[in-house]
Amino acid sequence: MPASAIESPLQLILPWRDLYRQEMNGQIIHDSIHFRAGWTREYLLRDGPTTVGYGSVAIAGPWKDKPTIYEFHVTPPARDRAFKLFQSLLTASHPVAIETQSNDPQLTIMLHTFATNVASESILFHDRLTTHHPAPSGVLFRAMTSQDAPRAAEQKLDCDPNSDAQYLLEHNGAIAATGGILYHYNRPYGDIYMSVAEPFRRRGLGAYLVQELKRTCYETGDLPAARCNPTNLPSRATLQKAGFVPCGHILVGKTPPA
Repeated sequence: MPASAIESPLQLILPWRDLYRQEMNGQIIHDSIHFRAGWTREYLLRDGPTTVGYGSVAIAGPWKDKPTIYEFHVTPPARDRAFKLFQSLLTASHPVAIETQSNDPQLTIMLHTFATNVASESILFHDRLTTHHPAPSGVLFRAMTSQDAPRAAEQKLDCDPNSDAQYLLEHNGAIAATGGILYHYNRPYGDIYMSVAEPFRRRGLGAYLVQELKRTCYETGDLPAARCNPTNLPSRATLQKAGFVPCGHILVGKTPPA
């Protein structure tokens, strides 16, 4: 039977996405962009007349002018036709790239089969160890206030204006580090970020801050996660010292011309 990919409204792919999310059973980095108007094109995948899955293509934001397949899910009974179904998605959507989490087995297989110049953009981490780093001398962990933002900016520290879960480390009255928890992926997963001011680095403040952000995330009933650039060795070491364990990569590859 011929395979096909039919562009469809978001509402029609949602039942298939539920199956995908259950099977992933973890943080899905691009989960929320389906619901941003104009950011995606959705496709139902059909094996003859039977719908057997879906594919999603990002077309706005960082993917403007470079349509990129970022989700592909086929139900188990149809997985022996997965390559044909993916080829039908390529033909229908004309992407220039494929982007996936390496812990998403279906799309990762398609990436390595159909794409070239595959590279890692980020390392993904999940929490596996509970740490008990004591607070460094003179350091206080607390929530950030509106009065703290200008002081943090002076130290060239991150302050995400879209996050309502921002925190800092105060060292003898000075802002030494900032961090927060982003919930724009699939709940209950919260993405932890942090930065330490240059004068306060290499003192263990980063690992302590991440540890406390993890604790805060759990206290709200959520699950901490994190990611960093593969070349950022200090961040990699800090996340692991705070109990995070690598679980995958964000991989990107180019698709051949149609």
